[in-house]
Amino acid sequence: MTTSAATFSRGSRPVSRFSASRPPATLWFFGAIAWGLAMAGCFTLSVHLLGRSGGSHQPLLAFIYGAGGALAWLTALPIIRVAAFGRQSETVLAAWFLFLGMGTIAVTAGLFALQYRIFYAQWHAPFLSRVWFLQQIFTSASALYQFAVLGLRHFLPFAFLLLFVVSLAMSRRNR
Repeated sequence: MTTSAATFSRGSRPVSRFSASRPPATLWFFGAIAWGLAMAGCFTLSVHLLGRSGGSHQPLLAFIYGAGGALAWLTALPIIRVAAFGRQSETVLAAWFLFLGMGTIAVTAGLFALQYRIFYAQWHAPFLSRVWFLQQIFTSASALYQFAVLGLRHFLPFAFLLLFVVSLAMSRRNR
């Protein structure tokens, strides 16, 4: 059963889409921890079970994937609630799948690029110089390219399946 935004009310004033977007604190906090641990676990499973090399930096990369998952949950949950407010369960499923999936990839790639930038900072030009800006742009672009080529594979197949299960469970929860 679906409900429209007009049927939700607190007292005499209708609840807007944005006021309803604030997630419950327990779902926000514990969901972020669980999703972060799940993404770190997916990376670890990908490295060990599928034989994909994580290199000598496996603990740091597992942390990056875990932190990316946790931060993505924190940012995606309010966006999902805004997009899915008062919608049918199929739309809610699509919102969870799209925003949590793309958010996880984007935040993890951003953290990967930040770590990449921190490593190469010692060879960069002085802060806020013209060359420094160019180095920031090309270092970040290189990191994002490297993540797209080498990092996305660690999300497959485990994180993709987990994303589908979580999206399905959360869309049924919102009925």
